[in-house]
Amino acid sequence: MNKEFRLPDVGEGLTEADIVSWHVKPGDTVTVNQIIVDIETAKAVVELPSPYAGTVSALLVAEGQTVDVGTPIIAVDVPAADGGTPAPEQDTPQVPEQAAAETAEVPAAAGPESAPDTPPKPPARQPVLVGYGVKPGSTSRRPRKKPPTRPGSYPATPSAPPTGGPPSGGPGGNPPFPAGLKLPPGIPAPPVAPAPPVPPRRARPQALAKPPVRRLARDLGVNLGELPGSGPEGSVTRQDVERAASAGRTRSAGAEDAAGSAPPAADGPGRQPDVDHRDTAAAPAEERIPVRGVRKHTAAAMVASAFTAPHVTEFLQVDVTETMAAVRRARDLPEFAGIKVSPLLFVAKALLVAVRRHPLVNSSWDEAAQEIVIKRPVNLGIAVAAERGLLVPNVKGADTLSLAGLARAVDELAATARAGKATPADLAGGTISITNVGVFGVDAGTPILMPGEAAILAFGQVRDLPWVVSGELAVRKVTTLSLSFDHRIVDGELGSAVLRDVGSMLEDPVRMLAWS
Repeated sequence: MNKEFRLPDVGEGLTEADIVSWHVKPGDTVTVNQIIVDIETAKAVVELPSPYAGTVSALLVAEGQTVDVGTPIIAVDVPAADGGTPAPEQDTPQVPEQAAAETAEVPAAAGPESAPDTPPKPPARQPVLVGYGVKPGSTSRRPRKKPPTRPGSYPATPSAPPTGGPPSGGPGGNPPFPAGLKLPPGIPAPPVAPAPPVPPRRARPQALAKPPVRRLARDLGVNLGELPGSGPEGSVTRQDVERAASAGRTRSAGAEDAAGSAPPAADGPGRQPDVDHRDTAAAPAEERIPVRGVRKHTAAAMVASAFTAPHVTEFLQVDVTETMAAVRRARDLPEFAGIKVSPLLFVAKALLVAVRRHPLVNSSWDEAAQEIVIKRPVNLGIAVAAERGLLVPNVKGADTLSLAGLARAVDELAATARAGKATPADLAGGTISITNVGVFGVDAGTPILMPGEAAILAFGQVRDLPWVVSGELAVRKVTTLSLSFDHRIVDGELGSAVLRDVGSMLEDPVRMLAWS
């Protein structure tokens, strides 16, 4: 029975998704819960398992296409033993000897040679006749393509039984049919010797590459199978694909130059000066990149946020010399063994303490109800620059974690997002966010609010700057904090109080303990 698998809603409110890469092809056997395809939603790349066990009959959507939820994406031939419901894998295939034994038990039709007293029980499974379009040892019931008839071989259809008896053995012929076996009328005697082994078809090697890299290669027309990967375990990276695409364009331009250039004229009077015959119009004047997946969702969300919530951004320069010293000391503590400790950890902890002191900043605006919704607990979003674009996964219940627990959660979540493994659940439900623009060598910015949140904090780079300490000029570690907030919820006084609290705790980390 042919069953179609429709694109499911893998996230709350999902309406469409992109087909990134198929893990199966027509003719492959799949089992229940086997991963068959990677899809990219508005929030994450998700692996979809097969709900059926059977044989893939068709891939209904090509890689790179965007399809709506509910669209059939793959067809699977499911054994009808259970009424077409998902079935487990077939039993262990029979070997040729088992097939011959079961074939010998098939009773012939009532006739002069066979008249049993009691009707025999039907066989547990249909006989598998070696040489009739079924591989030795197979239990498949699907019809196979009729093999060509060779000289000295039996016909492949029972409608034309061989005449003159079975051929004798010899070069190019089949071995004699063993005596004593009984078959139903109209079915010619098949040879029992297995066909010569067919060397297995080599599977086409598949390059190691993440789904976003595969999509980039497809968009640029680069064959991943021909690229040596420079990433971990030989995986192909985005840079490998871009270099290959650039090299391809260079080779193409060189070929066009060679084809379009006239042979040099002989020396002598009237020779024209060398002229560049390259057709500059042939060079592409622009490049178009389809907007799909995360980038499409991010663009829509940022536009909606920028034109819905009235943004206000405030800035504060902070001496973080003591925080940088605390980072170094924390790295030596056994509680942080194996955990990445960075200044961002202390910025995140300071923001969480500030939220506890000013709960209204951790809220959202309900336009329909005309209400402000204060959120509990705090789900802290951390902006991550991944290959698929900007992702903001969030640490659930971040305000309930210890400093070491927060460090571990932020580190694991960021690594998951960069690897393209963040789930829709990781990316949904954030209540307040942090973006670390300092890692890009930027001092400050005006971040746009995540939809449904009232504030976002930007953390700039830490630099050595002249600073006045106790009336004396000194070189200190200085950063710039930028807090954007929804002015419908957070007025200037509240926004300034939150930003000042975060700055005070970074100037003196002991305040985090006093205010926690």
